[in-house]
Amino acid sequence: MNRPVNPSPSAAPPQIGAKLRATRLAQGLTIEQLAVATGLSKGFVSRLERDDTSPSVATLVAVCEALSLPVGSLFEPATSALVTAQAAPRINMGGSGTVDRLITPRGQGEVQLLRSSLQPGASGGDELYAINCSVEVLHVIEGEVTVRFVSDEHVLRAGDTLTFPGHQPHTWVNSSSEPAEVIWALSPAPWSGSA
Repeated sequence: MNRPVNPSPSAAPPQIGAKLRATRLAQGLTIEQLAVATGLSKGFVSRLERDDTSPSVATLVAVCEALSLPVGSLFEPATSALVTAQAAPRINMGGSGTVDRLITPRGQGEVQLLRSSLQPGASGGDELYAINCSVEVLHVIEGEVTVRFVSDEHVLRAGDTLTFPGHQPHTWVNSSSEPAEVIWALSPAPWSGSA
């Protein structure tokens, strides 16, 4: 016979203060402004952000509503995923003279980052193409890349970043005599890379 295993509650209260503080600061609110919006004292808000007090459910809901923060998000564990340079899988984005590596986790659907090493003469092809994403961003780490659109083109050098709609037909070329290193950001990710 199987007996149910009932987990005992943690003795430590959940640590929510840092997330509340970060959210408040990201919205440019002072402790005083949050206190006024919630009807709480500045001292209570300060203690809440330091995890020095345990709020009632009603108080926590009021604070989260004032910050437009879902209450449940305070209790979600932090998630992170490391993709090391050595483990980043090679992918084929269809260009020539390039080594493309997926540097965000496989299955990440909100954004996809690719790091590409472009040899002199590398290109995305002679024909303009589009990516199935809303926004495409190209950042040049080193070297030079020219991005061509239907009616214009941009020459990007180290440190330059170009943002454009993913559905906008374009192509690119490293027409310099030096290699280039770039980061592509695509949002949302055009493919999950999970296969």
